[in-house]
Amino acid sequence: MKRWWKESVVYQIYPRSFKDSNGDGIGDLRGIIEKIDYLADLGITMVWLNPIFSSPNDDMGYDISDYKNIMKEFGTMEDFEELLAKFHEKSIKVILDLVINHSSDEHQWFCESRTSKDNLYRDYYIWREGNGKEPPTNWGSEFGGSAWKLDDRTGEYYLHLYSEKQPDLNWENQKLREEIYDMMRYWLDKGIDGFRMDVINKLAKDQNYPNGIIEEGAKHASFRPFSVNIPKVHDYLREMNKTVLADYDIVTVGETSGVTPQIADLYVRADRQELNMLFQFEHMFIDRYPNKWKKKAWKLTDLKRVLNRWQTELHPDSWNSLYWSNHDQPRAVSRFGNDTAFREESGKMLAMLIHMMRGTPFIYQGEEIGMTNVSYENLEDYKDIEIHNLYKEEVLTGRVTEKEFRKAIDFAGRDNARSPMQWDDTKNAGFSKGEPWIKVNNNYRQINVKNALADENSIYNFYKQLIQLRKTYDVIVYGDFQCLNLEDERVYAYKRQLKDEILLVVANFTEEEIDFKLEDIANSHRAKLLLSNYPQVDETFKSTMHLKSYEARTYKIIL
Repeated sequence: MKRWWKESVVYQIYPRSFKDSNGDGIGDLRGIIEKIDYLADLGITMVWLNPIFSSPNDDMGYDISDYKNIMKEFGTMEDFEELLAKFHEKSIKVILDLVINHSSDEHQWFCESRTSKDNLYRDYYIWREGNGKEPPTNWGSEFGGSAWKLDDRTGEYYLHLYSEKQPDLNWENQKLREEIYDMMRYWLDKGIDGFRMDVINKLAKDQNYPNGIIEEGAKHASFRPFSVNIPKVHDYLREMNKTVLADYDIVTVGETSGVTPQIADLYVRADRQELNMLFQFEHMFIDRYPNKWKKKAWKLTDLKRVLNRWQTELHPDSWNSLYWSNHDQPRAVSRFGNDTAFREESGKMLAMLIHMMRGTPFIYQGEEIGMTNVSYENLEDYKDIEIHNLYKEEVLTGRVTEKEFRKAIDFAGRDNARSPMQWDDTKNAGFSKGEPWIKVNNNYRQINVKNALADENSIYNFYKQLIQLRKTYDVIVYGDFQCLNLEDERVYAYKRQLKDEILLVVANFTEEEIDFKLEDIANSHRAKLLLSNYPQVDETFKSTMHLKSYEARTYKIIL
């Protein structure tokens, strides 16, 4: 079934690093307003803003202290209302981050909750007695250490799957749920167009709170068996849909780690009446094992099997998101491409490969100009709580060397994606007239928006062409998917088909020049080249294609 959000192209904005309008070194809402024309020119039809709500910023806004107010560093409610109106004037929809697995420990609910065991807000959070002198369970948090924090005021522990300043909300409490639904309506009534829902599949917890198995070399057990995709989460989401979401023409995108296409169907299949689409993470782990900090070799066939599965195994009435990077992941061209000799070619190749698939594509800020990973000289230059907690847990205890640690964060650290947007070649990349909250990537003089706009063959202009193709051909949005060469370790080729409309996508994932054969299609059909990531290319459709380094092509098959 056709829906507007299936046909959208989304641009993710990390406000703190996008554009600073007042010289305090922190990106803000007025900075975003300044760049609306830039985004409209790119052609995107929706923006997703990372959290803009009041927060002490222990985890950069994902620790919310007031859900109905704007973070003071970002601006005012009037700024947000102007931003929303101006995006809508450009026919660009706006979705906000909904962070409701946890709040800040500075939220008024938690401030009340911790005062006494019989406080009216006590059960807004998850409190448990200790197991003797030990925490209630042996679970570890995502950011290191125990997932439980002892609070001396009442002598009980509260659960925090993330930072100890991010206590988990107790979704068993109906009054809490009603408060959250009221908050969601508050923003929807302002006219926003939906929510990206942070770690939404962790809302439900196993109410027995059992201990887990501690793997060899680990200090704590994973909480995942007891708080990820627990069946009761679907009760909460159906209630949310019925109580709030169904009353608005909006889109909902769930962040759901640990899902397969079959589990995903439970969240996004239309008749389930829960969410519209989700982010899955299987392709984010093909180069990591056993955790995000351990790099492993990967092959193109590994990537194909994951992406193909998400193209073919989802129920026809389910929907997927398409992405290479976001605020939690390294830069795509540094991770899956070649960010030195073939940065532009591989950046375009990755863009074509993902944008031509079935699903709604998400572009992370800077991806459209080929921004790369960072490598800061000093540890204090990194601002991510996850990095600093890892340093304490791994380096200071002697588990890994400083060199090993630096190699890990250069590869996988979240600050790779959080360095300031590179607008031009002036001081601080045109991001701010003040000292940026986090350092700018040293390569900003070469890689920036000003240069990209001046170059008709830039990655930016390639993205514009991709987005326009999506608006032109229904087959890109709604067509079936078929991989044509599953076992090939160098080229990814697939076909999209909607009735008589057929597209062929071919992408060389290597820096080698390759002769690639597609005899069955080429011998029986003619084709028109719609787009290539090289300015000069032989447009003749042949049974053997000569592909340059990281070359990618999309053809329209003529029947």
